[in-house]
Amino acid sequence: MKHTLLAAVAASALGVATMAGATELRLSHQWSNQDIRHQVAQIVADEVAAADVDLEIKIFGSQSLFKAREQYKPLSRGQLDMTVFPLSYAGGQQPAFNLTLMPGLVKNHDHAARLNESAFMEAIEAKMAEDDVMVLVHGYLAGGFAGKDKCITKPEDVQGLQTRAAGRAFEQMLAGAGASIASMGSGEIYNAMQTGVLNAANTSSSSFVSFRIYEQVACYTPAGDYALWFMYQPLLMNKSTFEGLTAEQQEALLAAAEKAEAFYLEEAKKEDAASREVFEKAGVEIAEMTQADFDAWRALAQETSYAAFVADTPGGQELLDKALAVE
Repeated sequence: MKHTLLAAVAASALGVATMAGATELRLSHQWSNQDIRHQVAQIVADEVAAADVDLEIKIFGSQSLFKAREQYKPLSRGQLDMTVFPLSYAGGQQPAFNLTLMPGLVKNHDHAARLNESAFMEAIEAKMAEDDVMVLVHGYLAGGFAGKDKCITKPEDVQGLQTRAAGRAFEQMLAGAGASIASMGSGEIYNAMQTGVLNAANTSSSSFVSFRIYEQVACYTPAGDYALWFMYQPLLMNKSTFEGLTAEQQEALLAAAEKAEAFYLEEAKKEDAASREVFEKAGVEIAEMTQADFDAWRALAQETSYAAFVADTPGGQELLDKALAVE
């Protein structure tokens, strides 16, 4: 009893609410409860509840607690306990995080899983620790290309096209390939294609489907054996909050996280396959990216996006080398 009381006092001191003997953690994210990232959070919450360790995780989805891009700071300050968050959104605070949304750095989901276990990810986690943040669940989501009038698999395919890219590093690379860049949210792609503002787009597999881009394009290049667009979107936790929990509560969280991470990897692969089926069904031509195509994009990224990252980021070259060393 004394042990539980001390844990409750410690948790309370860290800004964690303690209710009716149970510690309550607040988890925030920007998506609907149908989204894979919500499901990952829900698995952790459900598994922790089932472990019966006086720990409850309350999920606030759809930006109901914090705006999409504004969750990292409150997390690092202990005003928020957990979040599922695209880490590159916090690239302003830690420029190293921009490497988690970089073209050609990850080629497929199994490669992403190897990156999660690498010296590269250890270095990224060390940067998070500086902000009192830790990773509970690793996860990458992939994306592809769609062309209004033609297929896009290699750099020369975008030359002269008005293109929407997902992220600044992708814009730099596509501009290097001769594309004109139109910056907009993924929710604006449909109208931009419909009105002729856009000829091509690059976004996540799930966004291609949820925003019905298949109604506006002739060809789709889904993420398959090779893909350019991978975005690291982990479930993060305030480190001090985690360390303030009892050993049993920590064990329950880590066991839940392990189960959620396995689910995340399998479901991310399924999202890519599902998007392909939806576009095929809509009569859209499906294109495949080859190893040669991927290598050509990566060579272009080396000259554009990677060079800009290294120039802007202290220790950037060392970090980039660690990522590129993962086969």
